[in-house]
Amino acid sequence: MMIVMQDGSTDEQVAGVVEKLHEVGAEAHLSRGEFKTIIGAIGDRERISQIPFEAMPGVDSVIPIMRPYKLVSREFHPEGTVVKVGPALLGGDTFVVIAGPCAVESEEQLISSAKAAKAAGASILRGGAFKPRTSPYSFQGLGEEGLKLLAEARRVTGLPVVTEIVDVRDVDLVCGYADMLQVGARNMQNFLLLQEVGMQEKPVMLKRGLSNTVEELLMAAEYVVRGGNTQVVLCERGIRTFETATRNTLDLSSVPLVKHVSHLPIIVDPSHATGKHELIAPLCKGALAVGADGVMVEMHPDPKAALCDGPQSLSFEEFSRMMEELRTIAPPLGKKM
Repeated sequence: MMIVMQDGSTDEQVAGVVEKLHEVGAEAHLSRGEFKTIIGAIGDRERISQIPFEAMPGVDSVIPIMRPYKLVSREFHPEGTVVKVGPALLGGDTFVVIAGPCAVESEEQLISSAKAAKAAGASILRGGAFKPRTSPYSFQGLGEEGLKLLAEARRVTGLPVVTEIVDVRDVDLVCGYADMLQVGARNMQNFLLLQEVGMQEKPVMLKRGLSNTVEELLMAAEYVVRGGNTQVVLCERGIRTFETATRNTLDLSSVPLVKHVSHLPIIVDPSHATGKHELIAPLCKGALAVGADGVMVEMHPDPKAALCDGPQSLSFEEFSRMMEELRTIAPPLGKKM
């Protein structure tokens, strides 16, 4: 349930409610707004309901949260969350573009991509150091050497970097280099990994699984937030359907749906959704139109020679042209870039 404190309630009154929750073995999660403080009560519903919160000093009302996800629901946190990644802000009225190669292949490839991304107006650099692939014979990434190259690209361009983490054993290693941790589609329900990144201080990008519902995505986010890490960005990257014309089917309807039920920001990844570079720009415009907080796209100095996902990667020229188009249509849609 959600305990709404009165305007002007004191820290002592808030602490009194928290203490009562702890007495019945429940967790208390505080959300402090400009005018109100909301305390989310997580635990045994029957034991919590026996506490007469309405009679306690400073309590305004008690509201049950009916959704299975509590901490990421808009009921618990009515104001939208803004996640800071370096100087970039994901959420609010900003439309953030994350760009870079699917995989870090070499210093020359990554640095040239980072420079091109920044020159065109991207705010965050992406690049995979660890690449979970369907085939064990496909390029698996450079590992720590790739992380070092990402750090060097950040030094050269000033762009913060996001990279995927695939194993709980690599959490400390990746945290030492990255500004944002990405949990990929294949790991969306890797609950041990979700719990581990939930204990970190790095922002987390959580991608929707290939066959997962929006509710399952939000429940996965709940694992991270419950661990104490509230800096979570959701990512719609397409789901598996009967359609074979594209790699996956991009579910743009998930964006306004998530915005309605959750306070977390959400971005769109049209590269993995379609697998076709010619569809990326139109779908980025669609993501902007439906209210997404940003997009993540793949780009490469020579897509035909890419070791990973070349067909869905934009050339530098294509990326620059797309950015110009997005900057033109963003203001009428209430977004700034």
